[in-house]
Amino acid sequence: MSRGFRFCPQCSAPLAPQDHDGTPRMGCGAGCGYVHWNNPTPVVAAVVQHGDDLILARNVAWPGKFFALITGFLEANDPSPEEAVVREVEEELGLQGRAPSFIGHYRFERMNQIIIAYHVVADGEIKLGAELAEYIRVPPAQATYWPAATGLALRDWLRTQGHDPREIPIPGRR
Repeated sequence: MSRGFRFCPQCSAPLAPQDHDGTPRMGCGAGCGYVHWNNPTPVVAAVVQHGDDLILARNVAWPGKFFALITGFLEANDPSPEEAVVREVEEELGLQGRAPSFIGHYRFERMNQIIIAYHVVADGEIKLGAELAEYIRVPPAQATYWPAATGLALRDWLRTQGHDPREIPIPGRR
């Protein structure tokens, strides 16, 4: 069930739990017919290769020193996920991405997102966007992965490159 919606966006009545073909959903308590389907949000992710290294970044909102892939929402005006991931690399790192190659898609259940992951070769000088606090350079042979959506994408790409990456725990999770 969604935690974000409390009122019907059509008539403003409170939402209430309802059963839709055996699946619990939130729907309009006043009966206008609105159902919140709570579909996942599409997000693109980039395994960014800059020279011989991978670039991992830390978001300004994240506590600690956790570094991850470059990600961003697939927006309504993006012509394709490939163009969206190149846009995100430019917005967040100031790099010119080229040749995005599809890695796979992954569920990120905690945020109700579907991650569409690509390997992106990037050129230029790194200039962090406002969403990022810092970045690190990691040789692919030394990269580790975390057991969640973007970490699994990194793991899968590393394996296609002949590496056997080590899993690290996600900070704050057991």
